[in-house]
Amino acid sequence: MKSDEPIDLRRFLTPLPIVLLSVATLLCVVQPEEGAATARATVLPLVVVTAAWTLAMYTLRSPRWTGRTGPMLTYVAGQQVLAALLMTQHPIFFVFAVIGFVQAYDLLPPQWAFVSVGATSLIVNLIPGGVPDTSKRIAIAAASVFLQTCLIGLFGNLSHRFNERSEERRRLVAELQTVIAENNGLHAQLLIQAREAGIQDERQRMAREIHDTIAQGLAGIITQLQAADQARPRPEQREWHLEQARVLARESLTAARRSVAALRPVELEEAQLPNAIQDLARRWSAREGVPACVETTGDPLPLLTEIEIALFRVAQETLANAAKHAAASKVRLTISYLEDTVMLDVHDDGVGFTVTDLDGPPPVDGEGGYGLDGLRRRLDRVLGTLTVESAPGSGTAVNASVPAIRRGGDA
Repeated sequence: MKSDEPIDLRRFLTPLPIVLLSVATLLCVVQPEEGAATARATVLPLVVVTAAWTLAMYTLRSPRWTGRTGPMLTYVAGQQVLAALLMTQHPIFFVFAVIGFVQAYDLLPPQWAFVSVGATSLIVNLIPGGVPDTSKRIAIAAASVFLQTCLIGLFGNLSHRFNERSEERRRLVAELQTVIAENNGLHAQLLIQAREAGIQDERQRMAREIHDTIAQGLAGIITQLQAADQARPRPEQREWHLEQARVLARESLTAARRSVAALRPVELEEAQLPNAIQDLARRWSAREGVPACVETTGDPLPLLTEIEIALFRVAQETLANAAKHAAASKVRLTISYLEDTVMLDVHDDGVGFTVTDLDGPPPVDGEGGYGLDGLRRRLDRVLGTLTVESAPGSGTAVNASVPAIRRGGDA
């Protein structure tokens, strides 16, 4: 048995009636008094009947009787009658009769237990000496029975309540242990799910970053190399395209390294969002030969890092799409700082397209990728929205709207 486990007193209480009956019988049998043989002839059959009653109704009782008032009340009443009969034969059997004090609050409800204690007290106090025949003896006997019943009843009732609370605590501890075990299992499942979700999020992040940096950079390099190949007869123009390809390669390498490290784009490290987008548009315009103007309305404010990155990627992606698909003659970008919202509008006058469920142009040359749909997912992560308006021959307008959450958490 572990030291912190409670001791089950019922394991000692169950054999106690038979033990006390055996002790009383032994003391009765070995006495040298006159007439002992005649007494033994009367006592022993009663002892056998009492032992059988105790074994059948208590020691070896059916588990179905445990906690049931009827069978246990029958046992206690029968035991008291038999104890009284034994004590009429020999007073030493009070040793067995006192078991009624111990068993009352263990087997019976409090009200019946109190009655049982009173009955046991009457048997123990009146039978050995006979019924009192003087007022003094009556007073002494009455006082003894009263005090014995009240004191044993009081402490028995307190013990009963203590046992009930202990049992309730054991039940609650068992339930708590079950809940803790279930919570540990759920916690383990949540850790697994969180780990899997983190892996999936990281894969998606890397896919978006690759699309926004390496893929676009490679596309731009290919475009410049193709232009340089076509400009072979014009060395100066060919060298310019090659230089643009080298610049794109260096920028893409830097952006890829920062994406792997989950850092802010270098443009946002060196300038505020409006200036970063303006510098992005200037370099894009110089590379693509298409005018791109940037306008800012409202008072610029430092936004949460994830929000600024999302808006910068919107500008980057829409300019890349305009270069690949729009055939536009000009592009206009507008950054609007409102009271609780920041919006980025990008409009081109290109060929346009029919907006599909993916909110982007259909893939070209077998290209899939993330595009505007990937931007929408990126904006969803910062509680933003993305809308696209376009029609064949009418250009394209992209609007990104995000909450104006200041860096540091102030809205």
